Amino acid sequence: MAGFVGQMAESLELPRVRSDSSSSSASQSTAGRLLLRQRLAQLLTCVEDLSSDDEASEEVSRTLDEAFNLCGRWTDKEFFRLHMVTWNVATAEPPCDVTSLLQLDSRQATDIYVIGLQEVSATPVRYISDLIMEDSWTHVLMDTLAPKGYVKVTSVRMQGLLILLFAKQAHIPYIRDVQTTYTRTGIYGYWGNKGGVSIRFSFYGHMLCFLNCHLAAHMNYALQRVDEFEYILDTQDFDVNNTPNVLDHKVVFWFGDLNFRISDHGMHFLRSSIEGGRYNLLWQKDQLTMMKKKEPLLQEFEEGPLQFKPTYKFDRFSETYDSSIQKTWFGFNGKKRKPAWTDRILWRIRPKVAEDDEEGSSTASLVDDDDEYPLKVAQDVYNCNMEYGVSDHKPVIGIFTLELRKKVERPLVSVAAEGVWSADDNALASYTIQEPFPASTYDWVGLYKTDFKSPLDYVAFTWAKDYEVPINDSVKVCMKGDDLPLLSGQYMLGYYSTNMQSIVGLSPTFVIQESKLAVLEGLVPEDINGLDK
Repeated sequence: MAGFVGQMAESLELPRVRSDSSSSSASQSTAGRLLLRQRLAQLLTCVEDLSSDDEASEEVSRTLDEAFNLCGRWTDKEFFRLHMVTWNVATAEPPCDVTSLLQLDSRQATDIYVIGLQEVSATPVRYISDLIMEDSWTHVLMDTLAPKGYVKVTSVRMQGLLILLFAKQAHIPYIRDVQTTYTRTGIYGYWGNKGGVSIRFSFYGHMLCFLNCHLAAHMNYALQRVDEFEYILDTQDFDVNNTPNVLDHKVVFWFGDLNFRISDHGMHFLRSSIEGGRYNLLWQKDQLTMMKKKEPLLQEFEEGPLQFKPTYKFDRFSETYDSSIQKTWFGFNGKKRKPAWTDRILWRIRPKVAEDDEEGSSTASLVDDDDEYPLKVAQDVYNCNMEYGVSDHKPVIGIFTLELRKKVERPLVSVAAEGVWSADDNALASYTIQEPFPASTYDWVGLYKTDFKSPLDYVAFTWAKDYEVPINDSVKVCMKGDDLPLLSGQYMLGYYSTNMQSIVGLSPTFVIQESKLAVLEGLVPEDINGLDK
């Protein structure tokens, strides 16, 4: 028995792999895990046949410990930093500097930004022009983040509601199945001043959904706000088989101007508690906290402690709560707005399916997948930023760490520039389909600057092949020299999937050579005998 166990221990030894990431690959990792599982299965079979021999049992126990330690080595957990912002901007123009809002000076680099805005200026003329040219808030955010290596993956707007997704350039090929939708709840569901806009996508194979809401205002409408939230969840759906609804996703982030108020307390008690930093005295009368005790759906959502000042309502360009005299329709003086935590960020991790649920359901299969590929959410920061005064709301920031195992470890498409690129001649690009995905005749290969802002921010593009390309076959496409930049610079290629609404492959950076036409057109000085003329 001991000899057999010794043989099993030897069989558990896996090929040595260097600790640096450049020496490992997805195939090595997968093969190692499969081999380990086989060895464990053999060992467990052996355990079932064990006699009462204590010495043999101890040896098996030690070998099992070694095996499970090896399991831990193959876990491959990684950590990603998510930075979220919700801000009711009250139709204001964006500030020139949003560095503090995005915490760009932080030592820890952010992987994903999700920014939800409410009450973006939406006058008819302005709204139409924004749909064509992008709104001013999107421009400021893209202009700020692109030089830092972030790309706007997508956005969706419904009148004054706007949600934007930015990601570090290295993550772009692993953000797939991007879809957006919106739901109106204003004026009996016909007007979009209130409602919800959402983005869902797969991040390294994990399904995430972000829902930005602006719910009904005023103190007495707490129950209506909950009803609106449930209506939004019921009406929003996606064209994705395994996650057709918001709550099907592995993690859902619900945030926005949820408009929940602080009940019962008078103005003097509210302000004195806030000025003294005794926020805990107000928590029990926070309407969202109160509603969570009554509503099972809300109990599934988590929120960090409210250890910051209520974010509404402030005098603009100050840290002073509302000091204006509210006028009623008949000219009488009204009440000042009481401070409230109207702006919130919550999250929900999909609960496990009960054993008596239908075994064949898609949700059950998703939960089984969760056991092998878990995703953990930890909130690191939950605060408001008091520096900004363009609105009567202060922005709320939530920073999270996502701990996960990657389900996918290589892009769907490998892209490369072939030969020397210059505007003097047509250029060749090649791409290889590495994994099956629903290609479209409207897929294209784009030429991008290294600090491109979004998938549509290309310098030139060419259509991908309009026939089905076999897996691992290299295909070449031509990009016209007339479309290429005349001056030298650093560029990259990206394969855009229309069905997945994302770039599914990025090439290494390469140089486009300076064109002869650049000299002829006077864009660069002519070099004659070593002298610039």
